[in-house]
Amino acid sequence: MPDTVLVTGGTGYVAGWCIAQLLESGYDVRATVRDTARAERLRQAVVPESARTGRLEFAVADLNSDEGWTKAADGCAYVLHVASPLSADASAGKDEERALLRPARDGALRVLRAAADAGVRRVVMTSAANAASPTSYTTEGVTDETLWTDLATPGLPAYRRSKTAAERAAWDFMAAYDGPMTLTTILPGAVFGPVLSPEVLGSARIIARLVGGAMPGTPHVGLEVVDVRDLADIHIRAMHAPEAAGQRFLATGEFLWMYDIALALRDGLGEAGHKVPTRRLPNLVVRAATLFDPSLRDVMPALGRRNRHSTAKAQTLLGWLPRPGRDSVLDCARSLIDHGAVPG
Repeated sequence: MPDTVLVTGGTGYVAGWCIAQLLESGYDVRATVRDTARAERLRQAVVPESARTGRLEFAVADLNSDEGWTKAADGCAYVLHVASPLSADASAGKDEERALLRPARDGALRVLRAAADAGVRRVVMTSAANAASPTSYTTEGVTDETLWTDLATPGLPAYRRSKTAAERAAWDFMAAYDGPMTLTTILPGAVFGPVLSPEVLGSARIIARLVGGAMPGTPHVGLEVVDVRDLADIHIRAMHAPEAAGQRFLATGEFLWMYDIALALRDGLGEAGHKVPTRRLPNLVVRAATLFDPSLRDVMPALGRRNRHSTAKAQTLLGWLPRPGRDSVLDCARSLIDHGAVPG
């Protein structure tokens, strides 16, 4: 009988691909949703990627509540804890504790407690590469999983603080836990690649804005692009590899400046890419734009910085190798166009 895997945040961008690949690999999947009305839309979204959607079931659970997690984890062999709050208001500094940090941290603990009580073998939790990055971004170079972002740093962006705090809390939980369950955390970079639904774009919104011409130009910001399909793959590899127990794995990819991404879109999409801006925005203009668009404040520390992460550990222990970033960007754009998800 196939093992059952619980995937949290089932309607999310990354979770959808985890579900599709798990089903294709022969696992039974239980996905958490906050609203049962979204369950059928999720089933339809993964249909093109897996013929085994009949082995997909749903459980109602929310990161902000204890209710539902015991039932969700019951009978599961593994958990992929992918769910995490992402709020534009919180990233702009509005009620960060309530909107972002608390549900990320407390939600992770709810999942771990339910998993431990249910006899789950391993939890694989999605963190972020910016939980293992130089705090100020002023030091350039290549870093690895041994580095932790300093939560005591004043002005740390809300999303980065929430991901770091949640992962810290998860490892603290495991340090006090004396049972057989193990934990692995995955720390991705900027996630692009195909979308499964026009309703769930996640970080692909950046590509949609570029293709739709909604941006006046490209800020001098660099991204370590990882394909959402490769990110799902490393979650599954980490789920069953004995060597992954108790480990953090960076899952970043090719470093690309936003200007490079724009050029790849213009060159690769043909006529469909004619709106992509290739003008480079001076840093002074981007700083001035934060007065009108506070969400841009989170990118300010990264302007002009080439901070990179090593994925040698994932390659050596898990045999994981991400595809080129430009391929992910183009596949992302094409899927957005196919789904009618490009604005304008």
